[in-house]
Amino acid sequence: MEKAGVIYILTNPSFPEYVKIGYANDIDKRLQQLNRSECIPFAFRVYATYEVNSRLSDLKIHSIIDKLNPNLRSIENFNGKQRVREFYAMSPEDAYSILEAIAEIHGCADKLKRIAMDEAQKKAEETAQEIDAEHKERQSPFRFSMCNIQPGEEIEYCNNPEIKCTVVDDKTVSYQGQSYSLSSLAQLLTGSKYSVAGPRYFKYKGEWLNDIRHRLEG
Repeated sequence: MEKAGVIYILTNPSFPEYVKIGYANDIDKRLQQLNRSECIPFAFRVYATYEVNSRLSDLKIHSIIDKLNPNLRSIENFNGKQRVREFYAMSPEDAYSILEAIAEIHGCADKLKRIAMDEAQKKAEETAQEIDAEHKERQSPFRFSMCNIQPGEEIEYCNNPEIKCTVVDDKTVSYQGQSYSLSSLAQLLTGSKYSVAGPRYFKYKGEWLNDIRHRLEG
């Protein structure tokens, strides 16, 4: 009998729109191989595993997904050759649902395990989200007029609603007698070493600034 391996679902904060689905005899060794590369800013983590008794079982999963939607798999042409990868443009929840259905059909639901994130992985994901949000904000800078918020009105800091600042103009606020951009004030209040996306840390009348912006834009 072949040694049991696992079909895995891996995620990576570096490209949150994709999951990696593959097979490994030793998932820890596979992670070490993948995370040895310095070409990606964040490490892969195991989202879920499904224990199987035969190698190449992942190819059957790939075939099922490709038939359901052939546009999900990452495929590119490089130097005249087609590169087909184990990356799929889907959420880890959707990938898990596929494995869950297969496990239930085969009566092997006990072989499927979802792996919780540890603190380091949570921190990496939060940092990646901050970087992505900051990038999007630089492409489309936030202005208070986007939320119909006028100079003189107050907004509150999400981690402590008692901390309030006053809108000075379309891009700046006043806090303890000094003027700040929303991002610089958020960085000050959070104590972050990195640049942060200011609107993600403030509310106006109990509603997130970004939610107001998206609601009005929509």
